[in-house]
Amino acid sequence: MAMSINHQIRAISGAAVADGGAPAANQSTAAVNATAVWRFPNPTVNPLIRRQGQAEIEATAATPVSLSRSPLLGSSLPGLTIACQALVSADAPAEVEHKAAATTGGAAGGVPVFVMLPLDTVRPGGAGLNRKKAMNVSLQALKSAGIEGVMVDVWWGLVEKDRPGQYDWRGYDELMEMASRIGLKVQAVMSFHQCGGNVGDSCTIPLPSWVVEEIDRDQDLAYTDQHGRRNYEYLSLGCDTLPVLKGRSPVQCYGDFMRAFRDHFAAYLGSTIVEIQVGMGPAGELRYPSYPEMNGTWSFPGIGAFQCYDKYMLASLKAAAEAAGKPEWGQGGPTDAGEYNNWPEDTAFFRRDGGWSGPYGDFFLSWYSNLLLDHGDRVLSQATALFRTTPGVKVSVKVAGIHWHYGTRSHAPELTAGYYNTRDRDGYLPIARMLARHGAVFNFTCVEMRDHEQPADAQCRPEGLVRQVAAAARAAGAALAGENALPRYDPAAHEQIVRAAGASEGAGMCAFTYLRMSPQLFQADNFRHFVNFVRSMGRPADHPPCLEQAERRAHVFVPNPLAARAHAPAN
Repeated sequence: MAMSINHQIRAISGAAVADGGAPAANQSTAAVNATAVWRFPNPTVNPLIRRQGQAEIEATAATPVSLSRSPLLGSSLPGLTIACQALVSADAPAEVEHKAAATTGGAAGGVPVFVMLPLDTVRPGGAGLNRKKAMNVSLQALKSAGIEGVMVDVWWGLVEKDRPGQYDWRGYDELMEMASRIGLKVQAVMSFHQCGGNVGDSCTIPLPSWVVEEIDRDQDLAYTDQHGRRNYEYLSLGCDTLPVLKGRSPVQCYGDFMRAFRDHFAAYLGSTIVEIQVGMGPAGELRYPSYPEMNGTWSFPGIGAFQCYDKYMLASLKAAAEAAGKPEWGQGGPTDAGEYNNWPEDTAFFRRDGGWSGPYGDFFLSWYSNLLLDHGDRVLSQATALFRTTPGVKVSVKVAGIHWHYGTRSHAPELTAGYYNTRDRDGYLPIARMLARHGAVFNFTCVEMRDHEQPADAQCRPEGLVRQVAAAARAAGAALAGENALPRYDPAAHEQIVRAAGASEGAGMCAFTYLRMSPQLFQADNFRHFVNFVRSMGRPADHPPCLEQAERRAHVFVPNPLAARAHAPAN
């Protein structure tokens, strides 16, 4: 049965919906308990957001849900959905002021907005969608807000969980059918990493059990730091081409997974599924796991640690050092690079004129970053070979927005993550060129951040970092897309995104993906801000509809309450 309007609003916003018992005379039978379907932690402010940004987020997160001001809908729908409230707000100003040219992103159609779905969208075991009815209503609300589509993680650890080569796509089948029916596009992320242990991870999805078994047998398949601590988030790139996974190499496994996805969802490719984002490392990003939060290993704004101490990477380092005529440089990474939570000036290697700027530093950092580029090149070769002949499907790669200590000379956190970017060297241009060779989109995070929100003593410069990456993408001829790194619902963050998406000189983003669909997004004021943000990213000719038009649009997906009452079973 259809959900009543009250159940729909509660399912969207995360409020409790009573289970069981006979339905009331004025509502249809409810099949969803929203307390169960929306299992999100209470909103918290991540330490990466500071000062003004924190105050803004706390203020918007605490905003109570208010009733619509519409005299028509407000009187007849006391349980009005949050989407309707946003669409029919009689005094919804354009909170994000912008010039027409700034919103176009260099394209006549503006910058399309996608929304990330929850990490646990598909049930463990791939048996179906979590919160299916709430998901359906929420996607319709987002569609009404004007978004282009959604992004979903296609977890290696769910689909190929128990046996190599056996894929279970059931939950994703349901999602693709739902998105197609509603008219939303899908960005599918090939998530070859573990969920859990990174910023924003709200659930735990390990690597496939048969992969974990192989790591248990040979722990050098995992990234390893100078103290021998292993990281199970993503397989070490040192074994990319070795047959260490029951006769297949990791790159072969990634390729086989993407091929199975392509073949299974062929009917949706180019129409519903319009982008394949290829996971390249922890959190799906092309980087080393240099700043893991799990078990308190790292906290912001620590510099992180090099991850090159498994036997496979050490063998590569030894060979590179011998080829350079410096065999003594092949014993391991720098011994004076400090610990995860040090700051650059705490270490001899990263301080102002430290070892990073000398011959050994250049050798090591070039080797370390080039291995990451080679990894990206290998996995992208698999992806582009599979999808290049599919019209309407882009391939993309996500790069982390490591903005802390960006104002120092060494840029230590970027170096430990594998980005050889310093005050005197552009580390993002080689990445952009590698992506451009494959025709892949350069997807970058932290687009919403502003310098003054960050702690000054950590010399965070997210705005300068975003400008540098945009310039690198332009120079290399790579398309640029963006994401916000942390949940933000305030107009100031939206304004920052609009500005960055438009960029300068008419070379803006090809798409933006908003993190993330949640109960907080559907709170009344938050969703009203979001609707205005989506409009600001759209065509300059787009204008908010008049009140009557908005009410008609809202009724497209909100059942008529009088009809619901007429068909409701009696007590």
